[in-house]
Amino acid sequence: MLINVLFMQRGSHPAPLFGASIPPTGLPLVGKIPMPAARPSPAETSRSGAVIIPRTPGEIITDIQRELLRRGYYEGPVDGFYGPKTDAAIREFEHLAALKASAEPSETLLQSMRQASPTLSRLSTAQGSSARTSEPAQEQTAPAARVVAMQRALSEYGYGQIRATGVVDADTQRAIEKFELDRNLPVTRQYSERLARELAALTGRALD
Repeated sequence: MLINVLFMQRGSHPAPLFGASIPPTGLPLVGKIPMPAARPSPAETSRSGAVIIPRTPGEIITDIQRELLRRGYYEGPVDGFYGPKTDAAIREFEHLAALKASAEPSETLLQSMRQASPTLSRLSTAQGSSARTSEPAQEQTAPAARVVAMQRALSEYGYGQIRATGVVDADTQRAIEKFELDRNLPVTRQYSERLARELAALTGRALD
């Protein structure tokens, strides 16, 4: 029998007494079970691979309010809330800019505002002309002494290094714009009696 096993038997025995264990049916013979790929997060991914987190509606509305305020369409607070004043300002801007009325504030609307022509940075011509007509003649052209006092007040309260020349130059216009934005005033970049009253309230003395 031993001679038969060692020398005479060819191939494996049909019923060996000892043999390699057979793995359970259904499992792979080699390697591990592959794990499912991780799902991407809800945040968007840019081409460079950086994760871009979408902004909240309040943040978008805040930037829209700032842009409308800068262009002179909005006079309310920059608070990120979509109220009647914000809605009216958006509709007026869209009408004058020949934009399609938007259903709600969005990044697309904000970009359209930022890319709009600089000529849309003022209130409509009819409103501006009626306002100028209603003002007394002495208020349309500010006396040089008042402009000097305005420049000194703006410089004193940190709105720029302004030379008190009595002329509303580019530096003075930038300082006026910063002050108007801080006080939630229509952005005009020019001297006005309203600006003088606001400065007087801030400094505690009239601009003489």
